Amino acid sequence: MEARKNPEYLRSVAQAVADFRDALTAFLGLHVLNGEPGRLGGVARGIAPAVLVRDGTDPEELERRRTRVGRAAGLAVSATPLTDLALTVQGIGTVDPIRNWATIAQPKPVLEPANILDAYDHAAGRLEGLIMQAEAERPPSVGAEAMHPAVWSAAGRLWRDGHFRQAVTASAEAVVLMVKNRTRRNDIAETALWQEAFSSKDPQPGKPRLRWPGNPTDRDVTTMTDGLRQFAPGVQMTIRNSAAHGVGEFGEQDALERLSALSLLARWVDECELVEAIEAESPPSGGSGNSR
Repeated sequence: MEARKNPEYLRSVAQAVADFRDALTAFLGLHVLNGEPGRLGGVARGIAPAVLVRDGTDPEELERRRTRVGRAAGLAVSATPLTDLALTVQGIGTVDPIRNWATIAQPKPVLEPANILDAYDHAAGRLEGLIMQAEAERPPSVGAEAMHPAVWSAAGRLWRDGHFRQAVTASAEAVVLMVKNRTRRNDIAETALWQEAFSSKDPQPGKPRLRWPGNPTDRDVTTMTDGLRQFAPGVQMTIRNSAAHGVGEFGEQDALERLSALSLLARWVDECELVEAIEAESPPSGGSGNSR
């Protein structure tokens, strides 16, 4: 899901912006505005800092609060592209009020404290609106992490890095490996393996079958087994082969739908019973003789 449409992400950004405002307010508590009584009277406005440290302020406490604002700004700056927060300053151009907060305490300040606090109000309101919109447009929650363990363990790292085609390929290989291990067969190609695993023929030595659990004469059971005989090779050919041999990246939605099919197949394979051939017992060795 795109980050700007994710309510949880937007809430985390909104919290970061609120934390920034709290930290800035605490920092400003150790200052007075340039222009307050006893502080230059605004004579050096535009040259001197917009805020000046109060007399008697503990330098260590001042530094602690400055550091807190800086760290909070590092997180809150994510709000700028989401909320169109940039300000236009004459003679300078576009300025990010969060990223440039420290200029209020520097000579020739770019911003005034009021500019930053007003920007906070705008960002907070805009984020609230984005959260409401994201909640209203949010699709049903189907997390990739909830896929079959064999599928997600193979896909997870690649998926998080945005390599969706490779994630699908790795998952398909993992599901095939499940069947190879289950049937103890590694002597035929993957599509043929699926076909033989769900073959309607009786199992043979070295060629076990996978069967949907239940009475084999039950219509629902035979329907599932017959369906898997077609579905499993079809998944192999349409999903695994196209992912492994195709070009270009999958979109996230396309990849998620393919993972869903692989996950469903893996769960059905787990539910199937392994049916093996019963080898005939050899007759006892030894000849006949007269007993005494």
